[in-house]
Amino acid sequence: MLHIVLVEPEIPPNCGNIARTCAATGSSLHLVEPLGFDVSDRAVKRAGLDYWSLVEVTVYPDLPALFAAHPEAGCDLWLATTKAPRDYSEARFSPDCWLFFGKETAGLPLPFRESHRERCIRIPMVDAARSLNLANSAAVLIYEALRQNGFPGLLEVGEMGSSANHPTNQTISYIV
Repeated sequence: MLHIVLVEPEIPPNCGNIARTCAATGSSLHLVEPLGFDVSDRAVKRAGLDYWSLVEVTVYPDLPALFAAHPEAGCDLWLATTKAPRDYSEARFSPDCWLFFGKETAGLPLPFRESHRERCIRIPMVDAARSLNLANSAAVLIYEALRQNGFPGLLEVGEMGSSANHPTNQTISYIV
């Protein structure tokens, strides 16, 4: 299972969209405080996040608390940052890796990035673009990690993929 970590996220729709991606992919979502929004049951219901129950969400007061609860995260983590020296295509993601994303206005803290410099990756873009939206960035890296691992548990054939849904001698009628 992939682990998605949002460090001090500020914008509720970004977190909601990332949570939806986690729900669709079976990834867990880890939120590091402070949060720029409320994730209480009441707030989630009011926001109409009907998929929230499909996501394993854990909230931590800070990064040390996350690493204390999950020491394994320090062994297999990747930090998404526009300041990284290499792009994400150079990363080799494991099925249980931890993907870290920083807050929208400042990214991941500099000391955290520096302590994991060799694990910092970026999404290529033109110089004039400041960055992609946080939810879009998360989706790009989540699906790349899943692709590298053969999309575990996600490749069941969709409705259109079944031969039972594709008659071979279909007659097309036209009404004129």
